[in-house]
Amino acid sequence: MSALRGLVPFLAPYRKLTFGALGALVLTAIISLILPVTVRRVVDGFMENNAALLDQYFAAALFIAAALAAGTGLRYYLVTRLGERVVADMRRALFDRMMGMSPAFFERIMTGEVLSRLTTDTTLLLSVIGSSISVALRNLLILIGGLVLLLFTSTKLTGLVMLLVPLVVVPIVILGRKLRRLSRENQDWIAQSSGNASEALLSVQTVQAFTHERQSRAFFGDVTEKSFLSAKDRIGTRALMTVIVIFLVFTGIVGVLWVGARDVRAGTMTPGEMVQFLIYAVMVAGSVGALSEIWSELQRAAGATERLNELLTAEDPVQDPATPVALPRPVKGEISFEGVRFRYPARPEVSALDGIDLVVRPGETVALVGPSGAGKTTILQLLLRFYDPQQGAVRIDGVDLRDMTRDDFRRAIALVPQDPVIFATSARENIRFGRPEATDAEVEAAAHAAAAHDFLSLLPQGYDTYVGERGVMLSGGQKQRVALARAILRDAKILLLDEATSALDAESERAVQTAVEALAQNRTTLVVAHRLATVKRADRIVVFDKGRIVATGTHDALVAEGGLYARLARLQFTDGSV
Repeated sequence: MSALRGLVPFLAPYRKLTFGALGALVLTAIISLILPVTVRRVVDGFMENNAALLDQYFAAALFIAAALAAGTGLRYYLVTRLGERVVADMRRALFDRMMGMSPAFFERIMTGEVLSRLTTDTTLLLSVIGSSISVALRNLLILIGGLVLLLFTSTKLTGLVMLLVPLVVVPIVILGRKLRRLSRENQDWIAQSSGNASEALLSVQTVQAFTHERQSRAFFGDVTEKSFLSAKDRIGTRALMTVIVIFLVFTGIVGVLWVGARDVRAGTMTPGEMVQFLIYAVMVAGSVGALSEIWSELQRAAGATERLNELLTAEDPVQDPATPVALPRPVKGEISFEGVRFRYPARPEVSALDGIDLVVRPGETVALVGPSGAGKTTILQLLLRFYDPQQGAVRIDGVDLRDMTRDDFRRAIALVPQDPVIFATSARENIRFGRPEATDAEVEAAAHAAAAHDFLSLLPQGYDTYVGERGVMLSGGQKQRVALARAILRDAKILLLDEATSALDAESERAVQTAVEALAQNRTTLVVAHRLATVKRADRIVVFDKGRIVATGTHDALVAEGGLYARLARLQFTDGSV
């Protein structure tokens, strides 16, 4: 159960609430242990034929029952509230942690699996913290207190009960370890199932377009079936443990009661003492049975806690420095790559960038061109410090990115990605994502500059129209213009355009190109493009091939020079272009 120690940091801020819950729990356990003594007094009171004393015993029993009810209600309130608070904090901490992780981390784990841990595992912990732990502690107190009071009631019968304890504890411990392993395995299969479902549903149009529904259903069904089989093994183990524990406990009770009945007949034990012993025995047996069931829940919770702690303590390959250097203000926008060599963690055998030396002067517009996989987009990813190079350095205004916090230098960058991300909110808020404090007028001005105003105005609620998850209500070109408006609104000194006009028609492309040229004035701009028509007016064109820079110059100079760029230009600007 040591894995549950991972919950301690989340419980620590709520010591008063925790101690209050423990106090209510101890109170209810003590009251429960007092009840059998009251019952014994009532039973023996019948034998004494004293009506006044009997009335007092009944009144005391009612008072104890009322105290037990109040204490139980207080315990439920405090424990449930504590569970909800701790799980909410854990979810927030996990989400905060994941939002700060670099793309390098997500190469090793599916987003759907992270979501499974964020929801399924924390829901399991809520059940355990808000119920199971409380019930377990209460039953543990009743078990210990009941055994002590059994000893005071009848040493002989308690000795017989204690002989049964090892027989009950051994299967709980042995089967409990197996339950822990099976619970962890079951949660892993559930996470894989969730990850597969998330991937398939987010790509449902592609799945349907390629008539891959049957294979996707089969794969998901296979993973789900494995999850079920794992759960079946866990349930079977828990059921076996319950059968063994209940049989041993109640067999022992029957045997002890048989001996106790003979003592009552012999006069060595009063009927009240026998009833008291019987109630304590039932309470102890019930506690053992409850603990055996809760033990499996705690084992599942331990597995879930382990999985959550793995994310909370995961090392991010990209981290901010302990003593960061601030990016000089005002930002000039100079970018330099010095001897940069980089391989993606998922493809260590392939060199994405191989000895890149590149300087982009403040205010300069530089286009990065070349075949797919040549390393153009990797330049942007390293500049945003989604990854760190294995060799060399990437600098902005002379400062190594690794010496600054990522938040600091990213504020000076605006990005228009090749596959623009549109959030499930209004068009206005999607644009305002670039600068949350921007006014409506500034949002609309950015939309005008990105040639997005006309189509946004025609939406049912204009700029306030809900655009759906991932912008499903917008076309590819419309999404790209919204993303461009977002970058324009950000008003950053460095502008990164990754195929920013690839999804636009000719008329929109011309309008956006004009907007980009205006935006690029007095800004450092890196443009990644396959369509060379969009980069002909760049101050410089840098040609990449197989992770290396193979040529640099203006459009006319590179065409005259021949080589890779001239070949690409002939393909796109001649009658035989593709």
